[in-house]
Amino acid sequence: MNYMKCIFSATAWLLPCLSLAQNVGVTITMGQPGFYGRLDLGAGAPTPTLVFAQPVTALPPPAGLAVAPAPLYLHVPPGHERHWRRHCREYNACGVPVYFVRDDWYNGVYVPHYREHHDHGDGRGEHGHHGDHGRGHDEER
Repeated sequence: MNYMKCIFSATAWLLPCLSLAQNVGVTITMGQPGFYGRLDLGAGAPTPTLVFAQPVTALPPPAGLAVAPAPLYLHVPPGHERHWRRHCREYNACGVPVYFVRDDWYNGVYVPHYREHHDHGDGRGEHGHHGDHGRGHDEER
């Protein structure tokens, strides 16, 4: 019986600690330093400085596509572009041509431009809501 009390006490003590650990997280959205993922380069966006002049495609596009997928612009951690086949799934971009933007361009040009055109100083996007544009790997981090 003492064994059961010991297990119950240990479990009761650990549960609050475990629940705290599960709530730890960081959300990084597009337009912030440290964001990795797809970039919106719509009208008026500054011309990106690229890692490679030509787009990279890790795997062939899915069979049966009538039109080739449009290229994506991605900001990825150093080394991901060189080993793209290993990392393309993290960005849902394996059969898509990808242009990798340079880190210095993202932080020095894109981030200020994005903030100027999309941030209202309170974390809201251009439409006034708290939309999450990504999580580090284009949906989460």
